[in-house]
Amino acid sequence: MSPALLDHRGRTRVAVTGMGVKTPAGTDLDTFWSTIRAARPTAATVPRFVEAELPVTFACIVPDDQFDPVAYFGPKDVRRQDRVTQLGFAAAADAIEDAGDFSADPARCSVIASSGIGGLQTLEENARIYFERGASRVTPFFVPMMMPNATAGVVSMRYGFTGPALCIATACAAGTNAIGEGVRLIRDGTSDVVVAGGTEYPLTCITMAAFSRMGALSTRNDDPARASRPFDAARDGFVIAEGAGFVVLEPLERALNRGVHVYGEVSGYGRNADAYHITAPSPGGAGAAACMQQALDDAGLGPADIGHINAHGTSTDLNDAAEAEAVRKVFGEIRPPVTSSKGVTGHMIAGAGAAETIVALCSIRDGVVPPTANFEEIGEDLDLDVVAGSPREIGPAPVLSNSFGFGGHNATLVLTPTE
Repeated sequence: MSPALLDHRGRTRVAVTGMGVKTPAGTDLDTFWSTIRAARPTAATVPRFVEAELPVTFACIVPDDQFDPVAYFGPKDVRRQDRVTQLGFAAAADAIEDAGDFSADPARCSVIASSGIGGLQTLEENARIYFERGASRVTPFFVPMMMPNATAGVVSMRYGFTGPALCIATACAAGTNAIGEGVRLIRDGTSDVVVAGGTEYPLTCITMAAFSRMGALSTRNDDPARASRPFDAARDGFVIAEGAGFVVLEPLERALNRGVHVYGEVSGYGRNADAYHITAPSPGGAGAAACMQQALDDAGLGPADIGHINAHGTSTDLNDAAEAEAVRKVFGEIRPPVTSSKGVTGHMIAGAGAAETIVALCSIRDGVVPPTANFEEIGEDLDLDVVAGSPREIGPAPVLSNSFGFGGHNATLVLTPTE
């Protein structure tokens, strides 16, 4: 292999050749990216949450007029898939179509499809059926519909991929971990193609009640569109969302030989654990800082090389403060531009990091940093250069993308333009 196709450590350079999304901001790449660039929030009141008298009655949902799961599964099979798998498979299928005919050995094609929680809709609906109508009425498809690894299994079966088919469940870091671990499969020679990403459907009444009881959600029922406010002084919690994002990874050499479009490369991956608290970040963002530094080292880059940071930026007090402090520890006086797309999409849990990887790659392609929706005034002591109002032109440059999850899971990717 030519030295130009190897990274600074002599490893295979990994290209992204396909991308697919099913998100509240859009279910195709153009719509998704234009909504992110325009910083148009998608949070809205959900009537069934109002009817259930939940303390929080809004969320970010995938528009029904943009997504028909029957088109991906058919009218019979669609009923045997939880919403989380419907979203995930559709996003993965779009990414595979986008990548073109990669004609790879099925045994060297792998899937890593993450989900933080799995088939919650199936679980809640069948629990209700069990208590109201008895055991004989519970669907025989309950287990395969509920299990978090269902999406990975469905993608592998539909496409005949017999390489590793894995599910990563690291909460809000899962989508980023999926892509990072996919990069490792290609670097170590296990796979020639990896379909990687995350999917989540957390919009059940029990889940909303639980997150509300934790105090994690914004309570702006009277103004949901302005509820998700990453890094803003008035932030009061995150906005929960459904959605999925997937990418196709392959060696850069293979992509160039196929003559397909390359969105960029995943050149750095960091992952670690806070080992501190089941929900709160480690004090001072210590774990997040170490994770970012690990990703930079893996990419062979320094802080000054990063064009901007696609932050985890959930709009919660503790998370945003910890991430801001972590950024200061790693970047010091460099102060790269920072953005968070969760002001638009809400928090898609496992789908978040994967969709935000796609945001980062679109940013590289267009040479702009998308603005953070609803950002008006920087939170006290956060000291970040948060992009707001309109996109900021910076030219193509490496992007550092963060995801941090409950359980103390941290994951960071460095995405770079292909030269």
